[in-house]
Amino acid sequence: MQEARVLIMDDEQKERSRIEYALKQKGHDVLAVGSVLEAVEAIRRERFDVFLTDCNIPGVDALQTSGEARKINPDMAVIIMTSFGTIETAVKAIKAGAYDYLPKPIDVDQLAVLIGRVSERQNLIRENTELKEQLIERYKFDEIVSASHDMEEALNLAGRVAASNATVLLRGESGTGKELVAKAIHYHSPRANFPLIKVNCAALPETLLESELFGHERGAFTGATAKRIGRFEAADKGTLFLDEIGELTPGMQVKLLRVLQEREFERLGGNQTIKVDVRVIAATNRDLEKAMREGNFREDLYYRLNVVSVVIPPLRERKEDVPELLDHFIKKYSQANRKKISGVSAEVRDLLMRYSYPGNVRELENIIERAVVLSKGGTITSADLPLHLRTVESEEKICVRKSGSSLNETLDTMERGIILDALKESGGVQTRAAEKLGISERVLRYKLMKYKIKEQ
Repeated sequence: MQEARVLIMDDEQKERSRIEYALKQKGHDVLAVGSVLEAVEAIRRERFDVFLTDCNIPGVDALQTSGEARKINPDMAVIIMTSFGTIETAVKAIKAGAYDYLPKPIDVDQLAVLIGRVSERQNLIRENTELKEQLIERYKFDEIVSASHDMEEALNLAGRVAASNATVLLRGESGTGKELVAKAIHYHSPRANFPLIKVNCAALPETLLESELFGHERGAFTGATAKRIGRFEAADKGTLFLDEIGELTPGMQVKLLRVLQEREFERLGGNQTIKVDVRVIAATNRDLEKAMREGNFREDLYYRLNVVSVVIPPLRERKEDVPELLDHFIKKYSQANRKKISGVSAEVRDLLMRYSYPGNVRELENIIERAVVLSKGGTITSADLPLHLRTVESEEKICVRKSGSSLNETLDTMERGIILDALKESGGVQTRAAEKLGISERVLRYKLMKYKIKEQ
């Protein structure tokens, strides 16, 4: 049982000494007092987990004492001790905020069990508070790695809108970090202590998505064996992040528009109208204006979502961020994999600065995570990079060094380099190398002979 700091208030000296002694024997830190004045002074002076108070002290209002104590320390649990005929008072005290009550004379074992429950509850509350503080710290806007002007402008705009209740539309290619910005907006808003719920609108068909968003009643459809609340209900007073909003079907667009306008909906198969207070942050990598022109996206929904639009630029347009991101991901995955990697070679840094990143930041993160895992030394080299990046490097070198060669000679040189990379990637196992190259083992053996590559 975890030790708790307990304050006992009882005007009966013999009873409070008995309880004090018993709780100390069980490992708790206990202070016993005989008056309200002493109790209030102690609560103001120290932090207690539990306040055990008699509600039958002459001239003392148990309800008022309990309430005043919790005003000073809201996290403290108040347990009322009751004599015969004062149960009604104890119940009123619980309604006013007390944790529980016990009849006198106190069963110390029962009290110890109750204190144990209080300690577990308060530990959970403290852990929850710490986790929320960590999330706020983790998703600070200035924790998002950025050095480019365009990205800083996007983050500044997101930071300004965070304190409001305005609907935000995050726009940008897949992998640019839209979800990270959505989390930063939520954790810097007045809703930070309430849920942030995410829904990927492209991941589910319309029928399942409707149930996911709005919930369903028992029997609403085959397999609906119990009532289920939807994501809008779960996000009440918090934030709902709708990713890939451009993939919504016309039917779902109508239903979403109603919730955004009226802040109400019905569960699937139900008649009860449910009102919610939810902030919506939507994200898309689609051209919604083009979708509107083609009749695939409702204009009224577009304007409901696009109250504030934040555009996250692709990584190829903010190459200034690459060195910062490199250092960030190397540190992150070195710690995760318990490796000591100081950085990348000059050759790798140059190549990563030139690469176009079709997968944006997510692709760069994957490249570095893989390189950290595979690296054998303290520096990431080109051998630790994926095959397609090394192929790009080989092609660039060929273009520079063999600009005067014939087409056949250049192609042969490129093919030889790709085969060597595939063999290296496969640890010299020809079957795996052939699979990577998309050719049969027989063709691979022929090319090994043609280019005079010794079998690995």
